[in-house]
Amino acid sequence: MADLSSPHTFDQFESLAHELLQVEMQRMERGDLSRAAVGILRNRLDAHVMPFFRDIRPSEVDVAVMEAFVERLTEAGFSTTTMSQYLVVVRKLLRLAVRHKLLREVPEMPKVRVVHRPRAMLTLADYVAVVRAAHRLVRQRTQAPQVKQQGRVRERFWVAPRHLTLPPDMAWAIRFMVNSFIRPGDLRHLKHKHVQVCRGEHLYLRLTLPETKRHDATMVTLRPAVQVYEAALEQARAQGLGGPDDYVFLPGERDRVYALAVLGFWFKWVMREAGVATQDTWGRPRTLYCLRHTAIMFRLLYGQGIDMLTLARNARTSVQMIERFYASALDGEMNVAMLQSRRAIR
Repeated sequence: MADLSSPHTFDQFESLAHELLQVEMQRMERGDLSRAAVGILRNRLDAHVMPFFRDIRPSEVDVAVMEAFVERLTEAGFSTTTMSQYLVVVRKLLRLAVRHKLLREVPEMPKVRVVHRPRAMLTLADYVAVVRAAHRLVRQRTQAPQVKQQGRVRERFWVAPRHLTLPPDMAWAIRFMVNSFIRPGDLRHLKHKHVQVCRGEHLYLRLTLPETKRHDATMVTLRPAVQVYEAALEQARAQGLGGPDDYVFLPGERDRVYALAVLGFWFKWVMREAGVATQDTWGRPRTLYCLRHTAIMFRLLYGQGIDMLTLARNARTSVQMIERFYASALDGEMNVAMLQSRRAIR
């Protein structure tokens, strides 16, 4: 076993990477970092950081080495956002090198201009079309075609046979996400104990979901989500489920990673059946995540007088994220009626 007390031991990226993972694991145990974030760090170390830096001593790293690393990432076809995230990992390793006096300071990092691309979304017509297509596939009990989109037959179809016929869960999930702002990861973990139906001046669901991305605020849905939830609950109770610890969507699937994958597969199938492209005009893929983007965009487009702070807090994000990834996709024609409106003359 290597002697970690020796300064020569730390003049290896293997040792620095091991130390960095230990530090981040401790942050995770304190609740400062999610398990998923640690997993992403480990994946980035294994995928490109260590293959490039393994035979380079940290004490030898300079601007030229960093530029060569960025060139490797560029050749791999990464976006500038992904490249900047890799540079964050390398910067953490080099800070440890400075701490161990292997470097006097962290070398200057190459400039990578991050271009923030708005998320893909559905138009109102697209949304109506996919919901109708999902309901139609349920009524017709149509089986999913066991072919890839390019037309090649799969040798082994990964979706279990019981999920080749669409249940109501898909239409429910689409409507629920667009009327609740939740992420697909939240949908996967949503249990009945996280949902409270609120009836009063307004009808809505109060969602008290586990913390995601350092946000733990209660979320409030729009009225249509109530009808979706009550329909899902009625079906679950008919199946002997619907208890506080049972899942709302695909409650019979205990493997929740698989459950979310099935919902993603169904969503692409439904879009194709609805005649909705699985990519938008700019080539951005429409996945389940685009339903969250659609929910936020619909409020920006059709909500009356909603302010960004209220929307951001309810969607468990920040005003900066709303402006960067959502509001940046708005153009004048989307709200031409508002632009052409006039104040009432008193």
